[in-house]
Amino acid sequence: MSLFTDFLTVLKVPHTSAYSDKAFKDMPFKSLFGFSRLLASYGVESEGVTLSDKTLLTRLPVPYIARDKHSFVIVTGIHKGQGVVEDQIDFIRFGKRESVGVKKFSDDSTGIVLLASAGQNSREPDYNSHHLMELAEKGKVWILVACAIFLVFSGFVVSGLWDSLSAMLLAAVDFAGIFVTWLLLLKSLKVKSRSADRICGVLQEHGCDHVLEQKASTFFGIFSWSEVGITYFSLSTLLLFLFPSQIHNLALINGCCLPFTVWSIWYQKFRIKTWCTLCVTTQCLLWLQFFCYLAGGWWKDVFPIGLPFFMMVAAYGAVLMAVNKVVSFIKRKG
Repeated sequence: MSLFTDFLTVLKVPHTSAYSDKAFKDMPFKSLFGFSRLLASYGVESEGVTLSDKTLLTRLPVPYIARDKHSFVIVTGIHKGQGVVEDQIDFIRFGKRESVGVKKFSDDSTGIVLLASAGQNSREPDYNSHHLMELAEKGKVWILVACAIFLVFSGFVVSGLWDSLSAMLLAAVDFAGIFVTWLLLLKSLKVKSRSADRICGVLQEHGCDHVLEQKASTFFGIFSWSEVGITYFSLSTLLLFLFPSQIHNLALINGCCLPFTVWSIWYQKFRIKTWCTLCVTTQCLLWLQFFCYLAGGWWKDVFPIGLPFFMMVAAYGAVLMAVNKVVSFIKRKG
């Protein structure tokens, strides 16, 4: 969400994120004056003030927008410090809630603030129709989720996977792999995702971004490893449900991927000395797959290797090519 949408949320002004984000993006005057005019279209009164005495920041009615050395922030309140700790100012920056001491906040502030006051009639223009469209969009998502759950449940019953604990665990790992590699793909496309950012910060702040910038994040400079990952887990899930009798070939394909996991961990630890949480999670999921195949006894029927194995390898290659074409198209359009 944008600064404007966050501010409307704090002011409790009825709005929709999609319309408000677009209105903020298309704002003709990229300044507090333009911000004030945009608020006026929502029926919100505002006033820009420059404080020569920055100690007055703690006396202003919240919420308000303040400018510091780095960006605009939304001040939401002040709370008392515990013991010898000074009072803290609570604010929102880039959608994240933070708190700092009053003195540091005052020192960093430029003294420029925008005060705002919402009334009973303050709301987004054509809010009712926008809200209805927003509910419809959410409804489509829930219908998609319901259909996916139904298909997964039906797949377990029809394929007979429900009768094997290792196969059920294997399917769960596959779904987790799809989710993780999807977030990794969003990262490689530089698409903003709070889920990806939160997970990536677990091992090392901005670690995923740094690793994905390396040449080694691609397979011979042709395919990104995120494309390979989403292809592998998606197709493995599909083949598991459609052709459960070929699970031994899936085990062999999984085994062929394991040397890559060793190289990836080595590269992150010793070459670039940076950890990509999503990458490490993907490697762990590949090994979890291996143990599921091992526990289920699916490796015993791997040899001799037959034609179905090579057909599955060809299917992985074809899907990877298609995914690469789609990703390349998105990058060109972006």
